[in-house]
Amino acid sequence: MSIAVETPTDKTLVMSRSFAAPRDVVFACHTQPEHIRHWWGRGNPLDVEIDFRVGGRWRFVEHADGNEHAFRGEIKAIDAPNSFTWTFEYEPMAGHILTEQYVFTEENGRTTVTSTSTFDSQEDRDGMIQSGMESGAEQSYAALDNYLLKIA
Repeated sequence: MSIAVETPTDKTLVMSRSFAAPRDVVFACHTQPEHIRHWWGRGNPLDVEIDFRVGGRWRFVEHADGNEHAFRGEIKAIDAPNSFTWTFEYEPMAGHILTEQYVFTEENGRTTVTSTSTFDSQEDRDGMIQSGMESGAEQSYAALDNYLLKIA
């Protein structure tokens, strides 16, 4: 299964991917540290701090190729297990903050995750696309597929 990526406006990026697991399990894998650390950083070692409540903050540090890649944000909205919204910032590019909304829909035991990222500018959106984000997301979601086989 591959990720579908669309750019419906000059400031948005939409990614969608389905998983062979119930919605509540896939939602938990996106919001609970004991699950996130198994897949989010493309399967690489990951430090996870998350206070999953509206107004709470999160920070993930991926350890890959001898480097650390740190990401952070704030939880803006939660409608468990249907959706959540948070801000997203790659720490080395501080100040380029986007908003991501994740929506989880289940049909016949499969869950589709759709994330809509809203950027401040087309330049920021295009920079994210050019960074290799799609490949990284695909690798992380492949790691999630493998993790779901163990827990679902």
